[in-house]
Amino acid sequence: MESWRDMVVVSCGDWHSVGVRSDGSALAAGNNRRGQCDVEGWRDLAAISAGYLHTVGLRADGRAVATGDRVAGACEVDEWEDVVALDAGSYHTVGVTASGRVLAVGDNSYGQCEVGDWRDLVAVAAGSTHTLGLRANGTVVAAGNNDDRQCEVDAWSGIQLP
Repeated sequence: MESWRDMVVVSCGDWHSVGVRSDGSALAAGNNRRGQCDVEGWRDLAAISAGYLHTVGLRADGRAVATGDRVAGACEVDEWEDVVALDAGSYHTVGVTASGRVLAVGDNSYGQCEVGDWRDLVAVAAGSTHTLGLRANGTVVAAGNNDDRQCEVDAWSGIQLP
C-alpha cells in the first residue's frame, strides 16, 4: 500500500479518493470499476479532482488529463490548454483558463455545461448536475439544475479565494 504522506491536494469522488503529493505525483484509492483510480503515471500535477466515475488532473503546464468512465464525455479534456483550475462533477468536468474563460465537457442534460459565455472567472465548482463559477470581482454565476435552488447565487458577493 502506498503512503498518503506529503499530500498537498486531495479530492473525494462518490466511490474513490485521489490526491497529489508534494512531488506532483498522483495517488488514488477506492473503487476502480471504470478506471477512475488509474492515476499512477500522472506527474507534475498542480491539482486533481474526483468525480463520480472519473478523475481529472491539472498539470503544472496548464494541460488537463483525465481517466475513468468516458461514456458521458467528462474525460474529453485532452485539448485543454492554459488551464489554471478545474473540477469534476458527477458526469461533467469544468475548467478555467488563465484568461478567465470557462471550459466544460460531459453530460449537459441540465445545462450544467452551458458556461461558454462566462468571463473573468478565477474558480469553478462542478456538482452533480450544476456548475458554479467565481468571478474575479467576488460574484458567483451558476448553470444547470436548479430543482433544489442550488443555482440561486445571484446575491452572493465578496467571495474570495483563500
